[in-house]
Amino acid sequence: MSSEPSQVNGQIHSVKGTLVEAVGNATGATSWQQSGKEEHVAGETEQKAAQAKQYAEGVSDRVGGKIDSVVGAVTGDKAKQASGNIQEEKGHAKTEINKP
Repeated sequence: MSSEPSQVNGQIHSVKGTLVEAVGNATGATSWQQSGKEEHVAGETEQKAAQAKQYAEGVSDRVGGKIDSVVGAVTGDKAKQASGNIQEEKGHAKTEINKP
């Protein structure tokens, strides 16, 4: 696996592990059963890690966007306020998609 967790990569490994385990179950090959289980768990773990990372990034975007929006409103900087609102909405969407 790469150093950055990936939901897609994790899902691929999860499915592949399930298939390898199924082949092991069908043929009685215990080494395939075990390696399939291990790959499935590793894939699930990677998916959850990527989801948690994306959720944390969303929270950070929401906070940063809110701060920029408030600062823009207080100082009268409409561009900063608008970009802050956009960043906050982007963060909100990211947290909604990646809810644990």
